[in-house]
Amino acid sequence: MKLNQKPNVLVVCPPGHYVLRNLASISERANVWVGNDTQALDERAPDAEIILFSGLTGATVDFADVWHHAQHAKWVHSLSAGVEKLLVPEFVASPVPLTNAKGVFKRSLAEFAIFGILFHYKHGRRLVENQRAHRWDDFTVDWLPGKIMGVVGYGEIGRECALLAHALGMRIHAVRRKPEQSSGDQIVERVFASHDLPQMLAEVDVLLAAAPLTRDTRHLLSTREFETMKPSALVINVGRGPVIDEAALIAALEHKRIAGAALDVFEEEPLPASSPLWDMDNVLISPHCTDRTREPDWLDLAMKVFLENFDRYVEGEPLINVVDKKAGY
Repeated sequence: MKLNQKPNVLVVCPPGHYVLRNLASISERANVWVGNDTQALDERAPDAEIILFSGLTGATVDFADVWHHAQHAKWVHSLSAGVEKLLVPEFVASPVPLTNAKGVFKRSLAEFAIFGILFHYKHGRRLVENQRAHRWDDFTVDWLPGKIMGVVGYGEIGRECALLAHALGMRIHAVRRKPEQSSGDQIVERVFASHDLPQMLAEVDVLLAAAPLTRDTRHLLSTREFETMKPSALVINVGRGPVIDEAALIAALEHKRIAGAALDVFEEEPLPASSPLWDMDNVLISPHCTDRTREPDWLDLAMKVFLENFDRYVEGEPLINVVDKKAGY
């Protein structure tokens, strides 16, 4: 059923941020309020029907404070794909749907995953250092065909990483809570149940972490998991930082239990200057920015999902990218 009146949309975002330009397209169909402080919440949240929580545009108020005021909210949208900061118990228990930017950044993240593998396989650091030193130092390199990528978190991002890796000749293994969901998937060679994670890890050449952060995935990859892997294996993380036990990863890298890592996310961000990861020759660090594309602009891409869902909402159609709040993704 279509709405007969303009919905009130509360946008939790720093006022004046450029991403707000995208809201011009709904300005005649909605009452749009922008705020990012306690006063704005007190004044606007109680009457908000739709809440757009930015999350990616700089510091924002806590969503728990937003939800405390949101007595009449009927739909919440997260501009980011990660939603763990929004899943306060009262919101999870409510019937109000949550949607997110699932899949928006998958290609850029997948490109970084491939870059991270090639950085290690082609000895990117050694190439750069030799070039700077004007040193002709020829050496052998690895290649991707026949290598096994094991994916933890075979969702939109994980599958996109697998798609690019498969195109370059890699064999794809994945672990899933529900292996049957990959039935008929032409990219995956083997799918393991969650309890068979150690079996998959023992075989992989590249471990790709793209899992959401939930109670079950926090520190899913820790000392025991790294000890199971080949000494030649690489770890790539393009999901959520705390899925990997960072102290355990550092120890595994220092003691050569694994060969290297390429990381876009970390347990603490910004990564502290004191972290040993900064000084490791076998680690490639991205400051959680590999999905921040310039053209098309990454935040404009994220906003497109909200705008499509807004059209669906006012037309009474089903929303896309609905999050299972209890599962956490």
